[in-house]
Amino acid sequence: MNTTNAPSSSLSQEDRNWGMIAHLSSLSGFLIPFGSVLGPLIVYLVKRDQSSFATDCAREALNFNITVAIGLVICLCLSLVFIGIPLMIALGIAWLVLTIVAAVRASEGTQYRYPATIRFVK
Repeated sequence: MNTTNAPSSSLSQEDRNWGMIAHLSSLSGFLIPFGSVLGPLIVYLVKRDQSSFATDCAREALNFNITVAIGLVICLCLSLVFIGIPLMIALGIAWLVLTIVAAVRASEGTQYRYPATIRFVK
């Protein structure tokens, strides 16, 4: 994995596009139940032997979306005491903004690490 924030010039446009798709595929959660996890998982399984950059992007997006799903369950439990509702709104906004930032970074050829993410898939 590229540990620097500098764009890699050795990446092809196709690799960068697949990295961007890996991040943006989590937006499929708006249309498909569990789509925010399934989208990055599908990209990870399809590209894991073909592109290390796309695989790393998909792995990072998958870990982030699993972490967000766990956060959503916690927010749903906390909504019984009414603090979960504002937390759920904040989580949703953070999820959308960070997903877009990661997609832009991937299109530039830069590896993006989501903050506060539990690394389930290594």
